[in-house]
Amino acid sequence: MSDQIKPFQADYAPDDANIAKILWQITDMGKAFDDRVFIRGAKLVNDIRKGANRFGNLEDFLREYGLSTKEGLALMCLAEALLRVPDAETMDKLIEDKLGRQNWHSAHNESSSALVSVSTWALALGSKIVAPEDTPHAIMNGVIKRLGMSSVRVATKQAMRYMGHHFVLGQNIKAAVSRAKTLEKKGYRYSYDMLGEGARTQADADKYFDSYKHAILEIGKNAILDDGSNATAGLHKNAGISIKLSALHPRYEARQSQTVLAELCPKVLELAQLAKSYNLNLTLDAEEADRLELSLDVIQSVFSHASLRGWDGFGLAIQAYSKRANQVIEWVADLCKANDAKMMVRLVKGAYWDAEIKHAQIEGARDFPVYSRKPMTDLAYMAAAKILLENSRHIYPQFATHNAATVAYIIELAQDMQLLGVDKFEFQRLHGMGDALYELVSEQDLNIPCRIYAPVGGHRDLLAYLVRRLLENGANSSFVHAIGDVNYPVEKLMKNPKAMLEKPELVRHANIKLPKDIYGQRKNSTGLEFGDREELTGLMMQVSEQIVQMKVGNTLNAKAINIYSPTDGDVVGAVVFATEAEAKQAVVNANEAYHDWSKTPVVERASIIDNLADVLEAERDITLAILCAEGGKTIDDGIAEWREAIDFCRYYAQQARQNMCEAHANEGPVGEENIYNQTGRGVFICISPWNFPLAIFLGQVAAALVTGNCVVAKPAESTPLIAQFIVDLMFKAGLPQNVLQLVNGAGDIGNILVKQPSIAGAVFTGSTATAQKINYQLATKQNAPIVPFIAETGGMNAMIVDATALPEQVTDDVINSAFKSAGQRCSALRVLYIQDDIADKQIEMIIGAAEQLKMGDPARVDTDIGPVINAAAKDALMVHIANFSDSKTLLYAGVNVERHGHFVAPHIFEIQTMADLKAEVFGPVLHIIRFKSDEIDKIITEINATGFGLTLGIHSRLDTQVQHIIDHARVGNIYVNRNMVGAVVGVQPFGGMGLSGTGPKAGGRLYLNRFIGEQVVSYNTAAAGGIASLIANSGED
Repeated sequence: MSDQIKPFQADYAPDDANIAKILWQITDMGKAFDDRVFIRGAKLVNDIRKGANRFGNLEDFLREYGLSTKEGLALMCLAEALLRVPDAETMDKLIEDKLGRQNWHSAHNESSSALVSVSTWALALGSKIVAPEDTPHAIMNGVIKRLGMSSVRVATKQAMRYMGHHFVLGQNIKAAVSRAKTLEKKGYRYSYDMLGEGARTQADADKYFDSYKHAILEIGKNAILDDGSNATAGLHKNAGISIKLSALHPRYEARQSQTVLAELCPKVLELAQLAKSYNLNLTLDAEEADRLELSLDVIQSVFSHASLRGWDGFGLAIQAYSKRANQVIEWVADLCKANDAKMMVRLVKGAYWDAEIKHAQIEGARDFPVYSRKPMTDLAYMAAAKILLENSRHIYPQFATHNAATVAYIIELAQDMQLLGVDKFEFQRLHGMGDALYELVSEQDLNIPCRIYAPVGGHRDLLAYLVRRLLENGANSSFVHAIGDVNYPVEKLMKNPKAMLEKPELVRHANIKLPKDIYGQRKNSTGLEFGDREELTGLMMQVSEQIVQMKVGNTLNAKAINIYSPTDGDVVGAVVFATEAEAKQAVVNANEAYHDWSKTPVVERASIIDNLADVLEAERDITLAILCAEGGKTIDDGIAEWREAIDFCRYYAQQARQNMCEAHANEGPVGEENIYNQTGRGVFICISPWNFPLAIFLGQVAAALVTGNCVVAKPAESTPLIAQFIVDLMFKAGLPQNVLQLVNGAGDIGNILVKQPSIAGAVFTGSTATAQKINYQLATKQNAPIVPFIAETGGMNAMIVDATALPEQVTDDVINSAFKSAGQRCSALRVLYIQDDIADKQIEMIIGAAEQLKMGDPARVDTDIGPVINAAAKDALMVHIANFSDSKTLLYAGVNVERHGHFVAPHIFEIQTMADLKAEVFGPVLHIIRFKSDEIDKIITEINATGFGLTLGIHSRLDTQVQHIIDHARVGNIYVNRNMVGAVVGVQPFGGMGLSGTGPKAGGRLYLNRFIGEQVVSYNTAAAGGIASLIANSGED
C-alpha cells in the first residue's frame, strides 16, 4: 500500500443536520444559476414527454411494476425463482402462488411498451388459468383452462426470458459486444457489468475472476489501443468493465481485511493490468457502507502499483447517498496527486439504501451511514458533482443519472467551469433507461459523451440487478416514475432539493427511526460497526489488554477453583464454590430482604434495572474480554450477547412499568371497595447456562428482580467470572445487597437450592434432562408450596429448504445457524432438509462456504469459530463424529486448529431421517436430509415426532407452502427466509414447545407474569352503617 497517503478515515455516520449545512454551502450557486438549471431541465422534461415511445423498456417496466405494488412484489419473486427452479411441480406451485391472486390486466391496459405488454399478457394468461373465477371472459377462460398448467409454465417462463432480453445486453459478453455496436456507432460508450453477486465459495470467486478476465479479452478486441498520439481519447471512447470486489473474494468483509488484502489485491491488479494492456477502463462497483474502507484499501494498493503508471483507466463508483461521499472524493483526489495519475469516478445515487437502513437499525448503530430522505441524497449528489468537476485535473467524472434536473445542473456547472466540449467528463445511463433524455442531450451539440452501463449474463443472475434498479428508480417519488406521468407538474419535477430541506427537522425522514429509537420509548442497545476501522481498532486493543490483565492478575485463594480458558487452557480467574450451608444461608438472606424489596415501588425497581443497562453499556470492552477469555466467545458473538443483556434489562423494566400496576380499586357495587395489587412472589432460584453466561443470566435475574422478587443466582460452573462481574455492576447500579445472592458451584449446589422449601419459584436454562429433574424436585417437596418453574431447554432444530429458495441466501443462513458460536446455541441448526432437485448444488455451495470459515483464537476479530466450552463437550462431539463417520455419509470435515484448546471443526453428514439422531448434538455438526417436493407433510411429522419444538427455519418463495408449515409445525420460533439464531428481545421472544421448554418466552410480553403474585383486598365500607356515597348522591335535582 502506498505510504504517500494515509488510509481513508472519516466519521462513519455523522449527523444529517451538520452535513446539510455543508452541502447547502457547496451547492449555493445563486438564483441566476438556479434559474438556468430550471429552464434547461424543464425543457428536457417537456421534450421527453412530447416524444413518442421515447422511454426505455426498463423505465416502462419500473412504472408498471414497482415495489409499491403487490404485482411488482409477486413479479420479483417470479423473476428471482422461476428460472432457476429445476422441477416442473415446484414451478407450477410458484406460478400458482404468485400469479393467482394478482391483477395483471390493469397494467396491460396502461402501457404501450412491447416489453410490458408481452410480459403482462403472459402473466395475465397465467393468472386466468390459476384463478379463473377472477377473470370475466368465460369463453377464453374455458380455452385457457383446457391448456393446462404446462402452458402456464411455458408462457410465464417465456415472459421472464423476454424481460431478461430487455434488461440485459447479452447472455454472454460476446453477444453483448455485438449488440452494443448499434449505439456505439451513434457515439455511445459502454461499461459492461457481468451479472452475479458476492461469492460464497472460492470456486465462485474463481469463476467470477475468469468471467471478468474473459470479458476484458473480448472487449479488448475492438479497443482503440494507445498509439502514442492520444491515448486518453482512446481510453475514454473504449468500452470498460465494472467489477464487484465481493464477487472476487468469498470473505470480502471488514473483519477479514488482512486476508482480503493479501488475496484480493493481486487478483484486482491482474485484471487492471489486463485492462491497461487493451487501453480499456475498469471500474470497481460500490457496495455496502461497511465495506467502503476495505474497498478503498484495495484501491490504494492496486492504483499505486508501478505497473499501472501511464494508464488513467482505473476507476471506482461513489454513492451520493453515503454521508462520506465527499470525503471519499477528496481522498481519491489526494491519492491521484500522490501517484501523479488520474482516476475515473462514477457518481451514482446508491443502490443498497433499504439494506443500509435495516442493517444500521439491527446493529444498533449510532446513526445511518446514508441519508434517510431522497432530497438529501439529491443535494449530496449535486455537491459531489461539483467537487468532482473541481478536481477534473485528477479525476474523470462519470455522472450516472436519469434525472433531467441533475443533468441540467451538471451541464450548467460544467459550462461555468469551462469544461464543456473537451471530454472532461461523461454521463452514464443504464441499459434500457434514459434513452430519451440522452438523445435530447446529444441533440444539443454540447459534445458530452454518454456511457451505457450494460448488464451481461443469464436470466438466473438477473434478480439482484433488477431489485437494485427498482430501489434506485422504481419508487413513486423517483424522477423516473414521475416523468412518465403527464399530470405530474414540471415545477415539482424540477424543484431544487434545497427547497425541501429548509428546516432542520426536514433533513431526516420523519417515519424512519434512528437505530436507538426503533423500539419507541425503550432505547435500543448500541452496537459496533465492524466497517468503522477506527472504532474496531480501539475495541480490539482494549479487549486484548483486558485479557492479558485477567491472565496475570490472579491471586489464588486456597479454597478457590481455577477457571480455565477453553481457548488455550490458561487460568483467567478463580472463584470459591459455595458449601451446602452457604447455599442454604443465601436463600435465608434473600428471604429476609424480600419484604422491603417487594414494597419498593415498581418504578423505582425498574429505574435500577434501567440504570444497570446503562452501566453495562459503558463497560463494553471489559465485558467482551471476559466473555472471550472465559466463555470462548468470538468478538461478534460477544457483542451480540452484550447487547442482548442490555436489551433484557430495558425491556423488562419497561414491561414492569407498563403492566405491573400499583394498587387500584376495581369496579364493583356500592358499599364496598375492592383493591387489586400485584406483588412479587418471594425468592426465585435462577440457574443459567454457560453458552449465554451473560444474557441469560442477566435476563433471568432482571425479570425476577424488577417484579419485586429476591434472587439466588447460580451461574454455570464453567462461566462464573462474568456472573460475578455483572453482580458487581448491579450493586453499582443501586441494587440493595441482600436482594441478590450469587452462589457459585457445580450441579449439586443447584439441587440444594431448588429443594429449599422457602423458595417461590425457579428459572432454568439448560438440558431437558436437568429441567425434568428440577421439575420433579419442585413437585415432590413435602410441606412446600407449588411454585412456578420456567424452563428453556434444547431442540432438534431443523431448516426446510425447497427448490424456490435462493441458494446464496440459504448458504449464508445455514452457515450462521449451524456453525457460528461453534454450534453452541440452543437455537442452532442441527438438521437441514433440502429438496432433492437442488440438493447437489446447494450442498456444494454450503461446503464451499464452510471451507472459508476461520477457527481459532476468539480474541482475533477475524475468527469465525472459537472453542467449545470444555474437554467433556469436545469429547462428546468427537464420539458422535466418529460414530457417524463410520455409519453415515460424511460430506465435509473441517481442519482442526493445531493448538491447545477445546476446538471442534465443522462437520457435515448426510443422513436418511431425523430418527438417526438420538439426542441433540450441541456443537458445529450439521446433518442433511434430502426430500422430494411432495414430502413436506412427512417432514413436518418427522420434526414434530421428536417432541422438541424450539426453532425451525424455512427457505421458500412459496407463501402457501410456508404458511402450511407454520400451521402444522409445533415449534416456538419459526424463521422464514433468514437465519434461525439471534432472537432479539421484544422482537422475537424466545422459547420452545414440548421438550424444548415450559414457556413463557424470554423477552416476551408474558414472561414477567410468571414472577408476579396477585392480591385482592375487599372492604365492606357499609359495615359502620349506611352507604355514605349512595346517600350523598340520592338527592333529586
